[in-house]
Amino acid sequence: MNAAYVTKKVVGAFSTLLFVLVINFFLFRVVADDPFGSLLRGSRVPTDKVEQLRSDFGLDEPTWKQFVLYLRQTAQLDFGLSFQTRQPVWDDIQGKIWPTVLLVGVSAILSMVIGVVAGFIAAWRRGSATDYSITSSTMVFYSMPDFWLGMLLLYAFAVVLPCFPVGGMSDLRSDATGIAAWADIAKHLFLPALTLTLAYLGEYAIVARSALLDVMGEDYLTVARAKGLRDVMVRRRHAVPNALLPIVTLAAINLGFVLSGAIAVETVFSWPGLGRATTDAIRGPDLPVLQALFLLFSAAVIFFNLVADLLYVWLDPRVRPS
Repeated sequence: MNAAYVTKKVVGAFSTLLFVLVINFFLFRVVADDPFGSLLRGSRVPTDKVEQLRSDFGLDEPTWKQFVLYLRQTAQLDFGLSFQTRQPVWDDIQGKIWPTVLLVGVSAILSMVIGVVAGFIAAWRRGSATDYSITSSTMVFYSMPDFWLGMLLLYAFAVVLPCFPVGGMSDLRSDATGIAAWADIAKHLFLPALTLTLAYLGEYAIVARSALLDVMGEDYLTVARAKGLRDVMVRRRHAVPNALLPIVTLAAINLGFVLSGAIAVETVFSWPGLGRATTDAIRGPDLPVLQALFLLFSAAVIFFNLVADLLYVWLDPRVRPS
């Protein structure tokens, strides 16, 4: 991997981020040209008070002045004040990053490991009942809307069979610490994590199956068998390592969506993460919070796409630039 290639990819990622930065400013002003009018609709707040709020937040300035201020503040990691809480936006959202990373991170790891293993088993037994069972079941879950699947699991295991909590990240009435506190979090985490794991299982399974089927047609596997290697050794030493390349890329790209969370699932399970924060900000509308979240999500996707590009070239010499 040469320096010119890395520089090209980094510059491309930075250019994309700048484009998102511009879109991030103008998009929300098209959607909500008068956020305070929407936020205070139906209230008895005097008109002069509303105008004072617009002035405090700089919304009475010309658009170009708001844009310059937005760029300057963003460069300083200052996302302004929340319309709803009047607190710095970063203070409002930083505590919600960890719950989302925990939920989506656990789900991403489980869906990747289980999906890849299932996909490899299906590919190695192509055309068998095992293949059809794995492919059909994983795609059924993948085709379901994740919020609907979450509500089914919530009804089944929190209402009909009250094995798990209805929502939240922990029991607010509990003062447990240490292992007991982590056990409480794990109990609350189970259903939302299971929902996301089942929802994205099929993506990894179908990619793993397809990748292994492509590899199984290569000549070097025939040569390996001709040398007397057993199927188990052929699969472990030759087929699986080469089939992992597209899965590594898929995993790296999916990690970009960890911070964006699962908005619908977090809402269904009242999980206090970035997804639920996004829903609350949309209801406002809380323009500074929405801008900060959108920029945070976009930056994560851009960064991990860059990592995927560099990682794939490093892993596979066949696609390295000359």
